[in-house]
Amino acid sequence: MNKNDYHHLNHVKQQHKSRKTLWITLWLTLFFALVEVLGGLVSHSLALLSDSAHMLSDVVALALSMTAIYMASRDSNQKYTFGFLRFEIIASFLNGLALMIISIGIFVEGFRRIITPREVNLPIMLTIAMIGLIVNIVLTLVLSRTTKEEENLNIQSALWHYIGDLLNSVGVIISAILIYFTGISIIDPLISMVIGVIIFIGGAKIIHESYLILMETVPKQFNLDSIRQDLQKIEGVIDVHEIHLWAVSTDHYSFSAHILAYNEIQYSIIISNTTKLLKEKYGLTHSTIQIENPSMHDHGIYGEKFLLNHG
Repeated sequence: MNKNDYHHLNHVKQQHKSRKTLWITLWLTLFFALVEVLGGLVSHSLALLSDSAHMLSDVVALALSMTAIYMASRDSNQKYTFGFLRFEIIASFLNGLALMIISIGIFVEGFRRIITPREVNLPIMLTIAMIGLIVNIVLTLVLSRTTKEEENLNIQSALWHYIGDLLNSVGVIISAILIYFTGISIIDPLISMVIGVIIFIGGAKIIHESYLILMETVPKQFNLDSIRQDLQKIEGVIDVHEIHLWAVSTDHYSFSAHILAYNEIQYSIIISNTTKLLKEKYGLTHSTIQIENPSMHDHGIYGEKFLLNHG
């Protein structure tokens, strides 16, 4: 049997723009990360080394994001009935976790450098930082445009990596200028630690958004009470309960509910009107509706109270 025997909707996500963008950013990031590693070692700049470490993590994050995009394009099957869309969220969660770990590492090394300062080679540090700033501005703009065209938490997590890189490049430049005029070398690790805080916050944000989807919470743009009230207005509907609304992945939502109805109206008409309302008003194209007769389906105390009030 093929997938069409099981589904009327494809649980896939084709992201051609995101795929092309990630390939470009992956190779540019890998190249410049290696340049920064060499520059940081030669100049003894922690700010530069922290930026290179962050960019190397970006390479891993981008590879993970590419894997997520590939997985999301695969068809659903008998085992993975929702396809592989959720891998996008897993990748985002791991990327966010990587951001937080990197920021902690920058903090630890920053304290070490404050205790035992090292002389910094300012010309090398500043030259590489300027190049890095240009590269990071370009990549941040490219990823930012992609997130506007294709809603994708996975790309947003990659974008946060590059926002962190952009800030790090600015920090390295400011650090080099301040050290040049003041001669205080601990400015380098201090600025790195400030940037580490910003990176940590970005990672925490991505983890929080991923966590909400993994826990199948109701997406923030929907209000279950409003949806329930609208469904109860449909002719033949007596009551709506057992409502669930969750995101399989960004921009892919599923809805299910049980509807109590008597025999005055055909059940198929109620289902048709329900799915039409969900699709046209709320954009919910994947819904599962179960019609129940309160006198035939046992609902425990809830059902007894319902029959008492409506029977």
